[in-house]
Amino acid sequence: MGELAKDEWRPYTLTSAGGHCCTERQELKLNGRLAFAYLCSVLCLRAEVADVLGRSDIVLERPNAKPEEAMPLGNGRLGVAIWAADGLTVQLNRADTLPGRLSPGQVTIDGVAALTGAPDYTGRVNLYNGEFQQSGGGMKTAVWVEPDSDVAVVDVTGAKPDRRQTVTLRLWEPRKPHIEHSDGIAVLSETWRDATAAGATGGTFGSLAAVAARGRDVQVTEHRPREAELSLLPERDGSFRVWIAAPSFGGGNALQAARSTLAKAQKTADSEHRRWWNAFWGRTGLLKLASKNGEAEYFENLRAIDLFLAAAESRDRLPGSQAGVGDVFSAARDFHKWDPAAYWHWNLRMQVAANLGAGLFDLNAPYFRLYRENLSNIERWTKERMEGRPGACVPETMRFNGEGFENEEWTKAPGRNCDAGSPPYYNARTISTGAEISLWIWRQYLMTEDRAFLAENYPVLAAAARFLLAYSTKDADGVRHTFPSNAHENQWDVHDPTTDICAMRTLFPVVIQAAQILGRDGELAKQAEEALKQVRKLPVQNGVIGQSYDPQSPVHNTENVGLEPAWPYALIGIAGAQHEVGVQTFLQRPNKYQNDWSYDPLDAARLGLADEMKTALERITEKYQAYPSGLAQFVGPEFYREQIGVVAAAMQEALAQEFEGVLYLAPAWPKEWDAEGTVFLTHGSRVHVRVRHGKIESAVFQAGYSGMLRYHIDAESALRVDKGQVYDLVARRSGAAVPRLEGVPAQRPKQLGSRTIGLLR
Repeated sequence: MGELAKDEWRPYTLTSAGGHCCTERQELKLNGRLAFAYLCSVLCLRAEVADVLGRSDIVLERPNAKPEEAMPLGNGRLGVAIWAADGLTVQLNRADTLPGRLSPGQVTIDGVAALTGAPDYTGRVNLYNGEFQQSGGGMKTAVWVEPDSDVAVVDVTGAKPDRRQTVTLRLWEPRKPHIEHSDGIAVLSETWRDATAAGATGGTFGSLAAVAARGRDVQVTEHRPREAELSLLPERDGSFRVWIAAPSFGGGNALQAARSTLAKAQKTADSEHRRWWNAFWGRTGLLKLASKNGEAEYFENLRAIDLFLAAAESRDRLPGSQAGVGDVFSAARDFHKWDPAAYWHWNLRMQVAANLGAGLFDLNAPYFRLYRENLSNIERWTKERMEGRPGACVPETMRFNGEGFENEEWTKAPGRNCDAGSPPYYNARTISTGAEISLWIWRQYLMTEDRAFLAENYPVLAAAARFLLAYSTKDADGVRHTFPSNAHENQWDVHDPTTDICAMRTLFPVVIQAAQILGRDGELAKQAEEALKQVRKLPVQNGVIGQSYDPQSPVHNTENVGLEPAWPYALIGIAGAQHEVGVQTFLQRPNKYQNDWSYDPLDAARLGLADEMKTALERITEKYQAYPSGLAQFVGPEFYREQIGVVAAAMQEALAQEFEGVLYLAPAWPKEWDAEGTVFLTHGSRVHVRVRHGKIESAVFQAGYSGMLRYHIDAESALRVDKGQVYDLVARRSGAAVPRLEGVPAQRPKQLGSRTIGLLR
């Protein structure tokens, strides 16, 4: 076996003496502890992951004094925003404080002001270790969130031993927390009922925040109506530590819950969070990019941040992000522009795609759970609201409990989705959502070949198909139509929206195949097979795909619905008879770089338009990525996740994508950018691609199956592959070695025009 780094949690890849990649996880003893060579799962990439990933650290040359400059951390359940107000401020956020997604509170530590106010201040979000690190004035802080207990830790060294530190835990009006303290622990807790909004569950929800500290003479010193203060003296060596707990809470003994959560964190080794994050990055498909002007490195950085935030918000029961917002990283107290109890599917799907291409399949679990666990409620909603039809009309905007209400403060009445009785509205009759969710289920199954996953989620596919079969009607020629139906949010109550045609053309084959694999629903499969022959063609006029068969219908939003066949549905792509139609639809699209969620980069990548893909990445980033954390600004003070989700997904598609059974390598990669990295593929496979000066220098394929591989570099080729073997697709031989990745951690913030990742002096 190869040699290991001395740092016990830096995961190097091991290779056998013969040079073949290991294909199974390797167990090792390091310093008496059990560790794993996780990079075996990423094409045995012989890289110093910490240094390569360190290229994407967020570097601060000055303190982030404003809430909009907050840095994000999380453990998948508890998210925090950290900035330098009042010394150090930490806002706590959870996705299960429903229906309002209310913050458990904010914590300030006043003595850190000596650090953040120092002239030699520096800060860094260390992605590899999952830490926000700061230094200045002889002090250092490290902040992290424990992986297995919902506790944020603030570790301080270099403080003046005789300078008393004040830790303040607070909420704000109109919150009404219950304040308790005992044995040096201060607790704010609150409960409420989901009882007033349309679709309310009647259930009890709540929030809990607690602080404890390690130091000398720790005391809970003062209470105010919404605040508790804890004070302490640092240890004689100038160190102290603050634990901030915010576990899930729905009522009961808050002090006991806080004590239990804090005790677990206090017993946890300091290296535990690093071990978790190091292992996470060890199984992630990384990209390393370069260009003369530095913009490629900027987008490499954004993608790494996207995957970091995905892990930091996606280990809870339901998705941490809704409406495209990074809710669990909020620094805006309880502000929410959009209904915080509802999920917008349109603004989740790019995040699902980005996770798939990086091999982070587990991070999609909350997304699939949202729809799977609510299926019975969705079917009931469909029967009641869609004129008794069977199956599932999945509301495009859906409350966390499967109800199709959208409760917005600025509307006179709540919006109703998948509701035949609703007046025309943005998603009143958007009926394609269930089919697209089914498509993502199928794609994740194709990539993992996890039959249990398919079986667990198959009821969603079947219910979506039953509904579309029931809602669509046949004319005298046997052609299926949908009316009234929305072309997503753009056109309302039109005939045969492009989204519906895409939905049926993709869902029916998926249901047929899934039913055969699982040995279920033979009759449903027959109905789907017959219906597939009856689906109408896409509405093409003057060489461009329209939104529906009612081209003159008013348009209410700024979406490019005509490009849905390219992404996400993959009915039109980089090759084939309709490729040119797709290209013309893209070039003549009505809305260019219009929103932070603009799918222009993904559409361009799927159509093989490298220059357009690059331009789209630049334009939406320069327009919307306003925050130094890499997050976007769209409406209001919240941090938006969706823009970097599009960036991450588009870059993966541009470097390697599959279309109609062919693997295309660097099909939309800008010639000005060099690249090297790993993209995950179907059937448990993955490919490591290296591009230099516009030319593919190497493409190393790790086969997850045995059979024929069709791939395209300059022309289409075919190669017989065997599961577990590694192939050089350029040289067309097996036993390939993966090129080495090297990196130097970032030393300065990155810039793209007026935008930065990090803060300049």
